[in-house]
Amino acid sequence: MGRQIGELGYFGDARRAAVGSTLVERVMETGSLVIRKLGGDRAGEIAIHRFLSAPSVTTVEIVQTLAGRTVGACDGRRIVVAQDTTEINFTGREERRRGLGPAGDGVSAGFFIHPQIAIDSETGAVLGLLGARIWTRTDEIAATHARALEDKESIRWLEGAECAAAHLSEAASVVVVADREGDIYAGFARRPAGVDLIVRAAQDRTLHDGKRLFTAPAAWSELARSQVLVAPSRAGGRGRIATVVLRAGPVVISRPRHASDRSDPPRLTLHMVEAREINGPTAGQPLLWRLLTTLNVTSAADAQEIVRLYRLRWRIEEIFRALKSDGMRLEETQMEEAGRLFKLALVGLAAATRTLQLVDARDGGPRPATDVLDAELLPAAEAIAATLEGKTARQQNPHPRYSLAWLAWIIARLGGWNCYYKPPGPKTMRAGWAPFAAMAAGIVIATAQLNV
Repeated sequence: MGRQIGELGYFGDARRAAVGSTLVERVMETGSLVIRKLGGDRAGEIAIHRFLSAPSVTTVEIVQTLAGRTVGACDGRRIVVAQDTTEINFTGREERRRGLGPAGDGVSAGFFIHPQIAIDSETGAVLGLLGARIWTRTDEIAATHARALEDKESIRWLEGAECAAAHLSEAASVVVVADREGDIYAGFARRPAGVDLIVRAAQDRTLHDGKRLFTAPAAWSELARSQVLVAPSRAGGRGRIATVVLRAGPVVISRPRHASDRSDPPRLTLHMVEAREINGPTAGQPLLWRLLTTLNVTSAADAQEIVRLYRLRWRIEEIFRALKSDGMRLEETQMEEAGRLFKLALVGLAAATRTLQLVDARDGGPRPATDVLDAELLPAAEAIAATLEGKTARQQNPHPRYSLAWLAWIIARLGGWNCYYKPPGPKTMRAGWAPFAAMAAGIVIATAQLNV
């Protein structure tokens, strides 16, 4: 998308588009979503509040703008779409909050974010945001069986798959992955054409022969033993390597007896991969993944691929960490009104995604810089690069010109020296400096806070 559209949207006015772009840069530069830090002074704070309060600045346009960039990066690639829900809970900070309902505990004020993140299935690189639903509860939600899926919060899992199908028609393949909350019969029954699913099973479902889903692997032979990297449970923590036994087979699951929509088929044929850890840690639960999928699994290689694709779901958890208490601390913002909070949350998602993209690119790769930067800013990046490179080969940018790795080298070099370095040269070269300073700071902050 062109620069005139802005990083977040145009919003009917070039000035608002510019404020939105600057806001993303400030979030990356400060690593915060606290308005007093973003604004820098009282005038800056007022400008941000006016932007977030403007009726023309909508969450719909923000999501559409961010998704538009992502779609172009996905064309022709094999894509994993990770979707998940995170809760923003203002426990102890409810005073003066307006328009928020109960959070997950049913007491504290809060809201929920359910994004879809596109990931390159070959490299694991985050390509960007495809969609997001943000909502607050008007009352305590009761999960009644009689309620239609369309009237339940769980419809978000099906809507996420539909979002992936609508946006990624030019991708080579699309697999949507979800954790246990996404284990919904209707989600499998109504999945859109062109999209496959991998969902960690939560329900010990009844099979067509009356047996139970979780006991089925006992009859299957061992396919392989694999090493699985288990992500750390907290930011800055260390992951571990788990040795798992893989078993897989077809399963025919029956429609739940109390399902509200009787138009869903009475049974579905899926495959399940069980990854069960052996010789696990003495403390804590051993790894046990039961992965239901619409993909065929007929070999050890197939089962290993299902586990590998499911592991990519962790990328969305990294974005959540960057957005919340381990990173930008959205829960600590003094923003009071729900509508503004929703917009600010999307700004944070945009900044967190971009920062992780640049961190990923430090080790090289063929992705174009335009995955995160508008093409018209590339000459400015090149001019800045000329001031950072030395005369020897080791002091030169080793990556292909205009690749994302090339851009990350420039930005990381700035972050390592001085995030506020001003390159020499004419005013026209310095004019595009702010985005690069923000990205440099973002890499430093993400590395320090999240240990990525």
